[in-house]
Amino acid sequence: MDVLTSFVFLLLFISSLVLLAESATRRCSNLPPGPWRLPVIGNLHQLGAKTHRSLHKLAQTHGDIMCLQLGQLTTIIISSPSAARQVLQKQDQAFANRSLVDAIRCAGHHEKSVVFLPLSPKWRQLRKICNSWIFSSQRIHASERLREQKLHELVTELRGSSSRGAVVWIGEVTFRASLNLMSNIFLSTDLDEPNSGKSLEFKKSFMSLLELVGKPNLTDFFPWLAIVDPQRIRARVRRLFVEILSFMDSIIDQRMAERQQPGRNEGQDRDVLDTLLNMAEDDHEDLTRIDIKHLLLDLFVAATDTTSGTLEWAMSELMRNPEAMARAKAELDGVIGRGEQVKDSDVPRLPYLQAIVKETLRLHPVFPFLLPRKTARDEELCGYKIPKGAQVLVNAWAIGRDRGAWGDDPDGFRPERFLGSDVDFRGGSFELIPFGSGRRICVGMPLAGRMLHLTLGSLVNCFDWKLEANGEEAEDIDMGEVFGLTLQRAKPLRAVPVAV
Repeated sequence: MDVLTSFVFLLLFISSLVLLAESATRRCSNLPPGPWRLPVIGNLHQLGAKTHRSLHKLAQTHGDIMCLQLGQLTTIIISSPSAARQVLQKQDQAFANRSLVDAIRCAGHHEKSVVFLPLSPKWRQLRKICNSWIFSSQRIHASERLREQKLHELVTELRGSSSRGAVVWIGEVTFRASLNLMSNIFLSTDLDEPNSGKSLEFKKSFMSLLELVGKPNLTDFFPWLAIVDPQRIRARVRRLFVEILSFMDSIIDQRMAERQQPGRNEGQDRDVLDTLLNMAEDDHEDLTRIDIKHLLLDLFVAATDTTSGTLEWAMSELMRNPEAMARAKAELDGVIGRGEQVKDSDVPRLPYLQAIVKETLRLHPVFPFLLPRKTARDEELCGYKIPKGAQVLVNAWAIGRDRGAWGDDPDGFRPERFLGSDVDFRGGSFELIPFGSGRRICVGMPLAGRMLHLTLGSLVNCFDWKLEANGEEAEDIDMGEVFGLTLQRAKPLRAVPVAV
């Protein structure tokens, strides 16, 4: 027997011992079931390029509460509405803390972020500020005119493209509209100005940061690799955080200078930044300038790329399903008139438009795994033991395809399934949780929900849409995905708007 053959047999023998030991450990510790794992890497080889799909398939064999070992990281996968209800509602306190990826931890953002802070007085303070002063019903109502203005600018831009017969990238134009709306609400300025070098720099850094944070990183599975940073993600993320926070500093410096000018009304709230600075000056619950910078970063992430990504998926589905598009157009025509821009007051009278938004969020949740959670101590979940420090992932993508909730055609785009239904995406219906649920529900959801309905309704009602003249049929639109922190289209949706 040669050396290579002996080595192979030795590896097989060692692997067998490891698997037997693992089986005994599972039985003794009462971990949830899961697939066999390999030495060292565990189940990393089973994640695949589209992890949400791979884990959905594994869950069909191993159950809706499943345990995987990803390198050194024990990970629990939640794949059904009932299991999600247990984690996000009934045992919300036990599973409310975040599991931090190395890209966030290395930059220190988690120590000031309302998204990543553990449950603590600081987190409650920032969350209260968001709910009471930024995304309150009163604040959202006050920004209605601004939403109409930014939506009008988008429609005007698309009508210009229509007159030239120009192709537009729907994800790009809706991202720009979302970014400028948010920046006007928060900072009273357009961040996507064609001739503004600083704005362009911020946008590039912002998009690069989202991409890097969502990228698979070996140091998340083998923490000891952080010292060498093999993919250079740590170094790049640190640089991007410095750039973004420096930009926020410059905005704050400029505003502070304006507030010192004669004639300025003290305490006047022009936008969210003024509100936060007034709180800081009043020593409001120890809010600092550093807190404000990190909070603004969280707010931009919560309400820009997520909104534009969902709009691009919605338009893709409607263009692939002309009957749904025709029904949406008929409803809009009957309620507000053809070619008119949708307003806040119109949305309650547009049940089919609401159903389209829900169906899009079901099939294409912004965060396929929501944001990871972590156990602070040993916990029991549905009879299983979840060890301290385990990462808990709620597979919202899989839950949106649960046959018990959605019937025999969970992959089909059928907005009709929501007509006459009480299922909503605001956190109470665990069949549909694209924004999460419980105390960690997405802080920007109230505003994001408004913008999804207003923008999608206006895109549908003000324009007909044609694909690029390359012979592609609507039903052949590429619906491939790119998995990351958010679920994006692999191929951008490009189409020609035809004004109606």
